[in-house]
Amino acid sequence: MDADHLSQRLATVASYVPQGARLADIGTDHAYLPVNLAKRGVITSGVAGEVVPGPFKNAEHEIHKENLSDQITARLANGLQAIEPTDHIDTVAIAGMGGTLITQILTQDFDRLAGVQRLILQPNVGESNVRQFLMTHGFQLVTENLVSEDGHDYEILVADRQENPTQYGAEDLHFGPYLLADHSPVFVAKWQRELARTEAVLQQVESANEVPAEKVASLKAKISEIKEVLQRVGA
Repeated sequence: MDADHLSQRLATVASYVPQGARLADIGTDHAYLPVNLAKRGVITSGVAGEVVPGPFKNAEHEIHKENLSDQITARLANGLQAIEPTDHIDTVAIAGMGGTLITQILTQDFDRLAGVQRLILQPNVGESNVRQFLMTHGFQLVTENLVSEDGHDYEILVADRQENPTQYGAEDLHFGPYLLADHSPVFVAKWQRELARTEAVLQQVESANEVPAEKVASLKAKISEIKEVLQRVGA
């Protein structure tokens, strides 16, 4: 993968960046996302934020190599601290981290999202945490996508600033309201795998010398929930 040939996961994230956006890519790694968008004329400016020195140097190198230093700024900073008011950022992308970490990043410097109109978030796990954050912090989910690549399933959540976002129930927060409604073959395959995995864990737990009742109840509830959703979507 390079800036001209994004992975399917990153290309999907890129597809939700509005034309003319001022983008902050948090946890940018090689800065492939902002560089790709700048080369294609999608973004007018960008910040490539990275907290780890090695990836930060990679981002700096990539931006310099593509002669985009006047358009994209690489910053070594923790999370949203990479964003300065003078950047006038209106779109933030955070991809390839756990949902808990993404939520933590958004929460600890929430004031730096003051001018941001769109969040494009791709958690590797813990997607429900991210949906919960959006719902309670003035961001309305506008679409979701599910990409299966190299044996992994990636959910991409897109949310726009809105004063009174829809309040979702537990099922929507867990499975994703848009993904649930769409129930694509990728969605069905993901949850069939998750069902099989959870049933295998339950079998292991129940065969232990001391069976933890709470754990068994939790696993059975999860299995029941997944089965119900799969049955409803005709899987």
